[in-house]
Amino acid sequence: MKKHKSIYTFLLGATMFFAGNSCTDGFEEMNTDPNNPTEIGSQYLLPYAIEQSVDRYWGGSTRFERLNLDGAMLWIQYLARNIYSNEGDSYGITPAFYNNTWESLYNDGLTNFERIITLTGPEGVNPNTNYEGVALVMKTWVYSLLTDMYGAVPYSAAVSGSAEEPIYTPEYDSMESIYAGMLADLKTANEKLTIGGPDISGDIIYYGDIMKWKKFANSLRLKLANRQAAKKPSESAAIMAEILGSPSTYPIFESNADNATLEHTGTRPSNNTWNEVMVIGGRTDWSMSKTFVDMLTATGDTRLGAIATEVNGTYAGIPNGLPDAIATTYLSSASVLQSSFSDAAAPSVLMTFSELNFILAEAAADGDISGDADAYMAAGIEASYDAFGLDVPAGFIDGLGGASKETIMTQKYIALFGQGVEAWTEYRRTGFPTFPAADPRAIFENDGVIPTRLPYPTTEYSLNKTSLDGGISLNGGPDNMQTTLWWAE
Repeated sequence: MKKHKSIYTFLLGATMFFAGNSCTDGFEEMNTDPNNPTEIGSQYLLPYAIEQSVDRYWGGSTRFERLNLDGAMLWIQYLARNIYSNEGDSYGITPAFYNNTWESLYNDGLTNFERIITLTGPEGVNPNTNYEGVALVMKTWVYSLLTDMYGAVPYSAAVSGSAEEPIYTPEYDSMESIYAGMLADLKTANEKLTIGGPDISGDIIYYGDIMKWKKFANSLRLKLANRQAAKKPSESAAIMAEILGSPSTYPIFESNADNATLEHTGTRPSNNTWNEVMVIGGRTDWSMSKTFVDMLTATGDTRLGAIATEVNGTYAGIPNGLPDAIATTYLSSASVLQSSFSDAAAPSVLMTFSELNFILAEAAADGDISGDADAYMAAGIEASYDAFGLDVPAGFIDGLGGASKETIMTQKYIALFGQGVEAWTEYRRTGFPTFPAADPRAIFENDGVIPTRLPYPTTEYSLNKTSLDGGISLNGGPDNMQTTLWWAE
């Protein structure tokens, strides 16, 4: 379990000079304090980088920059604002939202994962293939967030400010080339991760279980291959065939016990970020979205009771984008999140067995892998129900009418509840689920378009403008929230 939010600071050294060689002979050795190392070890870098990255992805706790709660969870119509609709629900965001998300993922996450790779690689001061493999997986996961949110980003020359030959204005890489790099790194990570190999500590996801890290690496590789499949079908099919054709070499998730989650504690500051906002901060600004409630109600989906509260014996949501004067009238009649989502120890979810099965269902339906799309979809639904401690109602899966692309993606959307960023990415990629027409009383910014990406940080305009211009060009459209990204189908 996690113990500390921020467990280290950078050390400052002071150099002292004395006259006369006889006074300084052996000074360096004599004044090295073994209890105060100047090199921060991987056992400290790893938990800090994981926690900072996952907390940022799951929501963050600072107003105007809560990536999940005030962005994706609203845009994808899981939740709706019952007040302050201009904070995300109307598609409006402040510069702090996209500035600080970028800064945190690069500075708190990637810089430290890259440092671990340097320290524990073959040429590092403490070679350890398992630390190196774990850091490669987490580095890839963070880069997948960045490129899927912004488009082209600094990748091949990024986080190089402290290198022997530092790069302070890194060029941007295309999404296509970033995906190629991420897929290669995940294959390398699987090779590096060695069961029975060197021990690691500070692992707050799998607690040193290297087999589970290998499963995460290969499941994430399947996800990224599937995500780019419409643009690179042959390459993606080959990657998926390689993984699925050799389960002993490339193990993948086999049950919910393999899910990649960050378990939180009941004690601040290691509590879940939704707990920090909704319970500690006392914010009640979110109700269930009418879109989500109506979708589950229509099919008799009993997961709704595990997600939302009843009001007067039924479930009801708020239409997204309503101005405050109207939205606040729903306060007493709209369902809200079950308290399990805002418990201090509620987990933050990176990837699940359920999601993996929906990935395979889509790949099978698209003809990218052999296999039964219906069976994979059913397994995804069953794993989702199981995660809530529920059994699938009799006839529920048969009533869905088979594993069409739309049905697969709609059921994946439901199973991803809470993982707003992932659901937002899948909607932008595939156009599913199909959302109802907006309420006529709703008022939206961004020309009424569900955001397609995040704008680049203002700091890039002032500090890295030439490279930024190249990145904007690679995206094929202006730096706004309407330019579609590379994998859009």
